[in-house]
Amino acid sequence: MKIKNSLKSLMQRDRNNKLVRRKGRVYIINKKAPRYKARQG
Repeated sequence: MKIKNSLKSLMQRDRNNKLVRRKGRVYIINKKAPRYKARQG
C-alpha cells in the first residue's frame, strides 16, 4: 500500500479505483488490481 499526501494523481492510474473514507482516513481501493491500493497520510 502506498502512502501519499495527495491521492489525486494516484486516482487516475486506473479506472476501477474507488475513493473510500474509513475511520477518518482516505483510501483508494481497487478490487481488480489491488496493487493500486493507497492511503492518504
